[in-house]
Amino acid sequence: MFDPTVFDNLKVAFENEIYDLDNLDGRIVIADRKDTLELAVMAREFRLRFYLAGQPEVHAEVCLRASLKDLAAELLEQPGAVPGCSLSIYFYTAITDEEQQCGAIQSLLASIWEPAALPQQTLSRAYSQQDTMLSNVVELPFTRQINEEQMNDIPELVEHMLQSLEQLADTVVKKL
Repeated sequence: MFDPTVFDNLKVAFENEIYDLDNLDGRIVIADRKDTLELAVMAREFRLRFYLAGQPEVHAEVCLRASLKDLAAELLEQPGAVPGCSLSIYFYTAITDEEQQCGAIQSLLASIWEPAALPQQTLSRAYSQQDTMLSNVVELPFTRQINEEQMNDIPELVEHMLQSLEQLADTVVKKL
């Protein structure tokens, strides 16, 4: 019989929480979902991207990863190994004023999340684009692994994501 891994259990918990906000509450819209098994390195990755209903300018994404080392530690019940997954939260938006808007995003997310590591912002633009619009991908990496002990934290984490989306839409998107 199949015994679900920590990765599987956390993935289902995130799916339940986020899909309820879409299907039952109508607060968000699911924009993309990826559930990947990378055979080259035997790793798993789950991504679920969404935005606030009526505000598609800013997206949030939860990304859960389990490496071969993580899965082996759990499946082989290695002594001293604590099974877990890595977690990152992403936000996607467009900006026009790099200095002003990136600084505002950094401050806003640091105040909501109080992360151990600062948000990492990556800006890009297509070569042929003539306007000043930049795509901004903001990553909030979690410095420690999570496991089933943090399962009860998922609703609060998703609420922080919603709060971040609301404030990003208010402070960043309105300046476009």
